[in-house]
Amino acid sequence: MSKTIITCAITGNLTKPEMTPYLPITPEQIANSALEAAEAGAAVAHIHVRHPDGKPSMELEHYAETIHLIKKHNKELIINLTTGPGGRFVPTEDDPKIFGPGTTLMHPLKRVAHIMELKPDICSLDLNTMNSGADVVMNTPTNCRKMAKVIRDAGVMPELEIFDTGDLNLAKDMIADGSLEGPGLYTFVMGVKYGLNTDPATLLFMRDQLPHGAKWAAFGISRAEFPIVGAAYLLGGHVRVGMEDNIYMEKGVLAKSNAELVARARVIVQELGGQIASSKEARGLLGLK
Repeated sequence: MSKTIITCAITGNLTKPEMTPYLPITPEQIANSALEAAEAGAAVAHIHVRHPDGKPSMELEHYAETIHLIKKHNKELIINLTTGPGGRFVPTEDDPKIFGPGTTLMHPLKRVAHIMELKPDICSLDLNTMNSGADVVMNTPTNCRKMAKVIRDAGVMPELEIFDTGDLNLAKDMIADGSLEGPGLYTFVMGVKYGLNTDPATLLFMRDQLPHGAKWAAFGISRAEFPIVGAAYLLGGHVRVGMEDNIYMEKGVLAKSNAELVARARVIVQELGGQIASSKEARGLLGLK
């Protein structure tokens, strides 16, 4: 098997500062955390950005500053920007067709405006419409195709985030109609409530539904993070860890940095007989410039 790529999801959208004092918030903190993760073995940094108060941001200047600070010190690290924010719907109790507090729905083209402007190596493209905890995430096929066109026109590789079986079927339809270039790069998101379960049988099933020649990774939410690292490696996939997905090293023990989480993932892969890909090697494996 080829070397294993570790992606580090630095800060995410849903992890809150009150959950952990170690969560990166400012562009400088996010960039420094990404650089530390790279030193620990991450080849890819998956990046969300925040407002100074810690709330999620989609501001272009926050993305631009973060990327600038990373590239100033490490030009090889693969940058993967999110396009996930902007898809959550929370209905009001009295009239469910009217959005309530917590709704983030926005025009699909606004969700990818920073991709066209900044042209990262990779960006995520969520294909899920689902119950997600108490809320609903909405990424309709029409909106997914609109976002995919902008991503493709920008020359950016989409990382297709798959939360359930139907998402993968949508990806296949989008490849068939030319909205996406196959066979594709996929990430299985395991452990979101009402999405994919975190058992190895589910991961094996999903892997076996992929188009021939597809590249893939998987990650587990919270306590499933490190078990999924092992399962994904053993089934031939790449891996992801980071404070977007999990803030603990073990029960009750907070990770003090993303680098700690990456170092643990690296040990798991190496103890199972694997080798970790550098950013330069990962570029070759993924077909990036």
